[in-house]
Amino acid sequence: MLAKTIQALTEPIKKPLPKKDNKKIARTRRQRGYHWEDTVVKRFNALQDWKAFRLGSPSVALPDILAVSTKNSTVLTIEAKSGTTNSLVVPFDQILRCLRWTDTFELYHTRKVVFAFKFLSKQRIGLGQYESRQLREFYKVWNKENTISDFACNYDGSTHSVIDGKRQPLMLADYKMPFVSRNAKTRAEFERIVE
Repeated sequence: MLAKTIQALTEPIKKPLPKKDNKKIARTRRQRGYHWEDTVVKRFNALQDWKAFRLGSPSVALPDILAVSTKNSTVLTIEAKSGTTNSLVVPFDQILRCLRWTDTFELYHTRKVVFAFKFLSKQRIGLGQYESRQLREFYKVWNKENTISDFACNYDGSTHSVIDGKRQPLMLADYKMPFVSRNAKTRAEFERIVE
């Protein structure tokens, strides 16, 4: 008995690993997404010739945002992605639904599918661990000639498709939004910063 007590006192105390709180993680992710969508909508609505609307949850097959300028005969369907990782992924079905919506508005001269990426100023490096980095926004426009597949935008602004689990280069042009954002970067601007 005494030997067991001594052994228990001399053994190092093992701290349990922190448990994942999946509900909290999902809620945080949804809040980030909602906040980013809301920011983009407010930026459009602050302009005189634009109106933008959040369309609702992804379960109803709608894009995140619809932005319209009747004066410029332009309609944009926008998928907004934000996160703390170095790569933000867009599933192929979200591209398809955005394309379906832009094709619906035939009366508008300019119809584009735009992806708004926001890389937050903290990067996740482990469970509940973050380090600071520069906040960046990229706006990419979909080219209808591209093969539709999952694709990702990286923290440096480069894009690649994901086909059968393999990364392949995907060249998506930067889209010049009608509003000003001090955090928005183009791929060329990022390369100048790095040099």
